Amino acid sequence: MPAYLIIHPREQHKDDVLVEDPHLTLTVTDGWAIFTDQDGICLAIPSGQGASIQRVDEQQNPDQEPAPQKE
Repeated sequence: MPAYLIIHPREQHKDDVLVEDPHLTLTVTDGWAIFTDQDGICLAIPSGQGASIQRVDEQQNPDQEPAPQKE
């Protein structure tokens, strides 16, 4: 089950959010990142907000090292 880490620019002083719901689908369209479930839109983030979204996979290959993180 993939999860999504939403990272806000530091100058916005918002907490990063980990979205872990197997029923959510992420779609990127018309400048928006949209999370939906069977009932419709749950969360929409405009591209102008400057947030980034990273997929976090639950299972990783133990022989593969994780990618280095930017600071």
